[in-house]
Amino acid sequence: MREADLYGPVKAYLEAQGFEVKAEIGACDLMAVRGDEPPVIVELKLTFSLALVMQGVARQALFEDVYLAVPVSGAKGWKLRYRDIIRLCRRLGLGLLAVDVKKAAVVAHLDPGPYAPRKNARRAGRLLREFERRVGDPNTGGMTGVKQVTAYRQNALRCAVYLAAEGPCRAAEVARAVGFAKAGDLMRADHYGWFERVDRGVYALTPKGVAGLEEFEAEIVALSVG
Repeated sequence: MREADLYGPVKAYLEAQGFEVKAEIGACDLMAVRGDEPPVIVELKLTFSLALVMQGVARQALFEDVYLAVPVSGAKGWKLRYRDIIRLCRRLGLGLLAVDVKKAAVVAHLDPGPYAPRKNARRAGRLLREFERRVGDPNTGGMTGVKQVTAYRQNALRCAVYLAAEGPCRAAEVARAVGFAKAGDLMRADHYGWFERVDRGVYALTPKGVAGLEEFEAEIVALSVG
């Protein structure tokens, strides 16, 4: 397939909407004009790529309505990142066309338009609370495939350390000792499998909890210093 193979279906798609279409107007792959409306620009590429996005952004310096056109995605194509691609194009104000060359058909996945993001105040608040509650900076940015140390895990470690030293204890005692009022809720939820209830309101450390203390030994030292 060549980029030129995309031109015919896109031209027919726009002409069916009343546009007059011409190719290679300056640096633009395709320009379409309908009456007194602002021109529409379409940039053609065989894959969705950073080069295509940069091309589209460059055309926005000339005209507002800019589409990126790529072939329809196969099983391993750009549809694997479809939501991210749509989000990126929307944020940049770019439209996105998918071209089926064999069927000579075009599907508009997104039209160009100004981006007005809605802030997710709830999610932002969670992130800020996590930042404030986390002690120190126990993780390394960019690392993958490792367990992250969150404020929740730090509190779980505090409870586990206390139970390892004192044996089974009432939740209220653990809460007072480690300075975490919701220790009982945390041990009852037991997301990590570290705690078990041995009596009403009394919790003990499980073998998995002992292993967790060994796994996060460095973090425990940092917490005790902090």
